[in-house]
Amino acid sequence: MDAIFKALNDPHRRAILDALRDRDGRTLGEIEALFPLTRFGVMAHLRVLEEAGLVVARRSGRFKHHYLNAVPLQEVIDRWIGPFLKPKARAVIDLKSRLENTMLDVNPRPDFVLDTYIRCTQDALWKALTDPNEVVHYHMAAAAARGRLDAAGDAMDFLMPDGSTMLTMRVEAIDPKSRIDVTFIPAWGEDRTPTRFTYLIAAEPHACRLTVEHFGIPAAQASLRDGWARMISGLKSHLESGGPMRFSYPQG
Repeated sequence: MDAIFKALNDPHRRAILDALRDRDGRTLGEIEALFPLTRFGVMAHLRVLEEAGLVVARRSGRFKHHYLNAVPLQEVIDRWIGPFLKPKARAVIDLKSRLENTMLDVNPRPDFVLDTYIRCTQDALWKALTDPNEVVHYHMAAAAARGRLDAAGDAMDFLMPDGSTMLTMRVEAIDPKSRIDVTFIPAWGEDRTPTRFTYLIAAEPHACRLTVEHFGIPAAQASLRDGWARMISGLKSHLESGGPMRFSYPQG
């Protein structure tokens, strides 16, 4: 957590995060054009942000794209700020971003990336992502889930308290315990365009690295970023504590 506070203790780095919040996936050149800094200065700031886990970089062709990773920020909020705030006040500091809908080409890049390390086994993380009985322990809004995500063609419905479907996830391709490519089908809002995301799991000696990459998000579904931050933070807390943890949306 010290690395996060160090990274945030510089106005240029905070401005870079603001720029990525406004439009994620910027290249080094695009970020450089926003500031009166040398290219090497911007690279140094990005390196600090990446080391703190606040920025995740992904290469697409000749370009390297940078994404705001909201999970560490959500953890700081929940650990140091959330306990001191009333629900209405907390809503003010929730990270939200207006995402642009980008055209996918033969080498698509995600609209945003979330990345975190979880102290758990690969088997435990896989079960938490694919088992409907596990999902309800950490999903911020779903009251129940049905179906599974174990094989290509499988689907899982996330249900509201009244039993209606909130969203559906359908597996398109799978590499057991390592990768799931999923179609994301929302059942709320005016724009219900299906999009796609990928879970990437990498085993570490005492933890697992989980990366979420989401592609092709319409502007009307920009709130997905905040939803992912809450869901993945809840997943991490659930697996590390052994109990349910749901970072629900503020009421009122």
